[in-house]
Amino acid sequence: MAINYDKPLLVEVAWEVCNQVGGIYTVIRTKIPAAVNVWKDNYCLLGPYIHPNVQAEFESSDDYDNPVGRAVLKMRQAGLEVYHGFWLVTGRPRVVLVNPYSVYNRLGDIKFELWEHHRIGTPDNVDLINQVVGFGFLAREFFRYLADGQSTQQPLITHFHEWMASTCLPDLRRFRLPITHVFTTHATLLGRYLAMNDPEFYNHLPFLDWSKEARHFNIEPSVAIERAGAHGAQVFTTVSDVTGRECTYLLGRDVDLVTPNGLNVERFVALHEFQNLHRIHKEQINRFVMGHFFHSYKFNLDKTLYFFTSGRYEYRNKGFDLTLEALARLNGLMRLYDIDITVVMFFVTKRPYYSINPDVLQSRVMLEEIKVTCDAITKQIGEAMFMEVASGTNPKLPPLESYIEDYWRLRLRRTVQSWRSKNLPTVITHNLIDDAKDDILNFLRTSQMVNQPYDKVKIVYHPEFISPASPLFGMEYNQFVRGCHLGVFPSYYEPWGYTPLECMASGVPSVTSDLSGFGDYVMKALPNAQEREEKGVYLVHRYNRSFNDAANQLAEQMFAFVQKSRRERITQRNRTEAASVDYDWRQLYIHYERSYQLALERRG
Repeated sequence: MAINYDKPLLVEVAWEVCNQVGGIYTVIRTKIPAAVNVWKDNYCLLGPYIHPNVQAEFESSDDYDNPVGRAVLKMRQAGLEVYHGFWLVTGRPRVVLVNPYSVYNRLGDIKFELWEHHRIGTPDNVDLINQVVGFGFLAREFFRYLADGQSTQQPLITHFHEWMASTCLPDLRRFRLPITHVFTTHATLLGRYLAMNDPEFYNHLPFLDWSKEARHFNIEPSVAIERAGAHGAQVFTTVSDVTGRECTYLLGRDVDLVTPNGLNVERFVALHEFQNLHRIHKEQINRFVMGHFFHSYKFNLDKTLYFFTSGRYEYRNKGFDLTLEALARLNGLMRLYDIDITVVMFFVTKRPYYSINPDVLQSRVMLEEIKVTCDAITKQIGEAMFMEVASGTNPKLPPLESYIEDYWRLRLRRTVQSWRSKNLPTVITHNLIDDAKDDILNFLRTSQMVNQPYDKVKIVYHPEFISPASPLFGMEYNQFVRGCHLGVFPSYYEPWGYTPLECMASGVPSVTSDLSGFGDYVMKALPNAQEREEKGVYLVHRYNRSFNDAANQLAEQMFAFVQKSRRERITQRNRTEAASVDYDWRQLYIHYERSYQLALERRG
């Protein structure tokens, strides 16, 4: 590819470029193939050179015969630390990385200018603010050299994602550089804080004083930067109408366009294999469940469904509180109607812990020891039986126990006896640092959902992300998702929400809410509830609804799901996976294209 000087040059700026620190990393990374397909070599990304593993994602380049390369050389001649190359992801886009630490000796002057020209005060003792301010200065210098009329004379578009990337935007407008700007907020910073602390957030939203609330949460500098970005760009976008309402009241500007998030569905494609993958990964989860529960009591794994929720530990925002309440009601309904199904619900999130619970780990190890012993016995029986049948004249099957050596018989008995326990299976796999203050554990204790044998709903709280390195699961997170039957994400505050979308791409039905960006988008695209559910998306209505009403909705949806037949679940998984193409970036990138076209129309 080569630069097309007749077309604009687009530079996308994000703190998450080559820097995996949050959900926007997924947005940027998965969108790249669609962006490169449209913009070709007229596309570049700008990010910070700070991630410890940046070299694993970044490949430097010495090709400077292009506008970006020429601007990079001018920065280096000015003594600024900047890197130029390619991001090693699908699409392999050109990328520029700048090191904010390299200008820490100039932070005083940079912050003074921010205050003098834009009245944005920044503290000295917050490292993230210092990094962001340093990054903003270097980004500003890059754009000054890029737009100097010598590096290129083609139209320039910048697209800033979130407040951490946009500290240079007010200065770019002040310098009157020939650049048109787009700013996207994926979640207002103040909105996230308020939603976590105010159960009536959406009702109070029109009456909030942003400045007062920002001071209350001690985030005024960040909010001021965010507001400057929103007001400084020619085009202001967000990811959903839900977040758009926040922007109006908290940032003081209506959004121009909604640019919904998509997914690179090709990464999840398994064609006809995805049903087989569900079976394979479900068997891996079965092994964990056997190790976790069967030392105390057993249940029929062929009649067991795996539900899960995952994400940041935001008890109210992520809907953990609603999920737990609905599970308690589901447990009561299943016991009342004697539903011959067991539900194992996994809470997968990140919490500070001391270690894996020794009993949980020991039980898992002992289960593997039983498996090894049984395999050895099976092999011994098979070989002995073959020799007996092949060399004898008696066609009858001989007594199999006679082929087991006393050593293996005794070893199996001792291992099983050591494994058995009179204790209930623990609801949590790790020893938390703040066990007594943990909201999930406190709910489970209060509601007595402690994995009793008679409970139809069992709980596994795993306060660590699932990975192949985990001694308990030993599988990738996306494999775990494929092995489950239902994802549960009834968020109270979720500007978009990738988890249900990832479920859909894996053929796994999921629950979302009308307060999440994804749920709001699906509700408008598919207003008929039956059609949504056929495609594997269950929607809990939370806007202007009570907590009790929402909990009843969720419990009823899960209760209906557990009563589906295996054939019905297979049919639903097929429809769910097929529907995911509607949320591929190839379908949704058009919204970004519209924002850039509008920006070009408004320049000048």
